[in-house]
Amino acid sequence: MQRVVFVQELNSKAANAWRHMTEDQIYAGLVEAGIAFEKLEHMAVFTGDESDAVHRDLPAAHTKNLFLKGKKGNFWLIDLPSDRRADLKEMAETLGAGKFSFAKPAEMEQLLRVTPGSVTPLAACNAPPGTVRVVFYAGFRSSDRIAVHPLRNTATIALAFGDLVAWL
Repeated sequence: MQRVVFVQELNSKAANAWRHMTEDQIYAGLVEAGIAFEKLEHMAVFTGDESDAVHRDLPAAHTKNLFLKGKKGNFWLIDLPSDRRADLKEMAETLGAGKFSFAKPAEMEQLLRVTPGSVTPLAACNAPPGTVRVVFYAGFRSSDRIAVHPLRNTATIALAFGDLVAWL
């Protein structure tokens, strides 16, 4: 089996200046940084099947976002293509995390300030420095745009992958 390759690992220390941002503050931060994005409002989506209309209406590389806890108690926010199967064992081995389990909703709300179904790399700006490691799947590098939720699963924004990484 081919190992999963990740392109970018971010530490939330880089996002310290953006701690506890609201959705509107994220939009303002993107605009201030000169980052173009397209926003689509839609019904709440929790699964890939529910996201089909969003994928059709907002062309971009759509994501599956996993908020995981490592064996040592450290937290990981892993962003995969929406159609990719999440092999937690393989990802943990690749990243040297020991073993992954899904973080509890209370941990997600405390650290990222989002609820289940709304996990997004943009939420890393709300995590205290050094508490959450953000990892992107390598294939996103070749995508024109990446689509992520803006702290809620009733909207999706699309922006250049490099711009998202730079902003984080």
